[in-house]
Amino acid sequence: MKAQTYLFALVDGGGTVPPELGTARRLLERGHRVTVLAEDSMESDVLATGAAFIRWTAAPNRPSRRPEDDPYRDWECSNPLALFARLLDRQLIGPAPGYAQDMAAAIDTVEPDLAVCSFFAIGAMVAAQAREVPFDVFFPNTYLLPADGMPPIGLGLKPAHSSLTRMRDRVVRSVTGRQWNKGVPQLNSLRSSYGLPTVRDLFDQVKLARKHLVLTSAGFDFPARLPENVRYVGAVLDDPAWSTGTAWTPPPGDAPLVLVALSTTFQDQVDCLQRVIDALAQMRVRGYVTTGPAVDPAELDAPDNITVVAAAPHSQVLPHARAVITHAGHGTVVRALAAGVPILSLPHGRDQADNAVRISTRSAGITLSRTATPRKIAAATQRLLDDPGYGAAAAELGAIINRDAAAGDLVSELEAIDVVETNRSGARRDELKVCPRPLRHRS
Repeated sequence: MKAQTYLFALVDGGGTVPPELGTARRLLERGHRVTVLAEDSMESDVLATGAAFIRWTAAPNRPSRRPEDDPYRDWECSNPLALFARLLDRQLIGPAPGYAQDMAAAIDTVEPDLAVCSFFAIGAMVAAQAREVPFDVFFPNTYLLPADGMPPIGLGLKPAHSSLTRMRDRVVRSVTGRQWNKGVPQLNSLRSSYGLPTVRDLFDQVKLARKHLVLTSAGFDFPARLPENVRYVGAVLDDPAWSTGTAWTPPPGDAPLVLVALSTTFQDQVDCLQRVIDALAQMRVRGYVTTGPAVDPAELDAPDNITVVAAAPHSQVLPHARAVITHAGHGTVVRALAAGVPILSLPHGRDQADNAVRISTRSAGITLSRTATPRKIAAATQRLLDDPGYGAAAAELGAIINRDAAAGDLVSELEAIDVVETNRSGARRDELKVCPRPLRHRS
């Protein structure tokens, strides 16, 4: 196949990075050219794939994944309304002009056949549309936008099954939609500055993508009636680049191995990690705790049966594990399930409660509050170890995840760049009414 040029516009979402960069690596292995516009905290990960790296300059650019460098600090928000305001101001709309400026410059330099954007890089999508470059959007988790049959995100809800729960979904979507749409005036101001027409809803910009690439299995997500541009392309099961490099050996002993892995980014998880360690200290297990880049292992007090390290390749650990305790980030979840290992979920926020309910609904694990006591954590972990049904359900779901990950749909969808039926903004010209030629940003 003819080599094509791709420009990735990525925001460091911690667990979102390995699947997004795993996609870049797969394209490079096929002989394509890939440039990644990303944060300095991702530079070494980008270069490890073989892709070219361009840093954000006008857009937010964290130097590391340490908590002091996190621009969002969502863990500080206990009030949902304050969280909406912070996400709009610091992640979605506030930085959008900077993302657009950097993306427009990168497009002019790279001249990509296709742009691929992180979900939160809305300004990059504006620039791609204005430059008439088709763009896809990554969903490195479950499908996040409202869809008939899909419960609203963020609350860990099961699908509606009655008139009452369907009304619940309508009310939740109405309330959250009003909060998100507080960012529409700023988005339309940005779109206008690039010569683009206004949109009605905040996520209309995301909906203008050529394709929504959902990096999970449809069998893991809940069923729903989805737009025609949605593609479930399977999970990318790669380890993070920062966790690899040395061979892993299991800790000594024959007690069941329990892997503990909370967030790659900081979510105020140190206290929760300590309670998990205290729970495993009561049990006949070998605990293996990977803290990730955001937490120093020295902050935790562990007994002899618990090993605490900054990083280890989970692909090597999981074949030895009997259970996983996690915040239920999508990357950890799908890798655990792919290995047939049941999961104890302690959701901390973001999409984690939604992942957890998809696990528990399939009987592949148990969900507790992140504030659960060591006694409750120990009891739930013991249930996973004692009841083979959890492992069987995890293996059944994992077989689906492995099948879809190996199918190659992700690369096939990205290689199918159709510029005949669509204009370079990703939809029919009469639907978008975009300007017929690339525009320069009006200062």
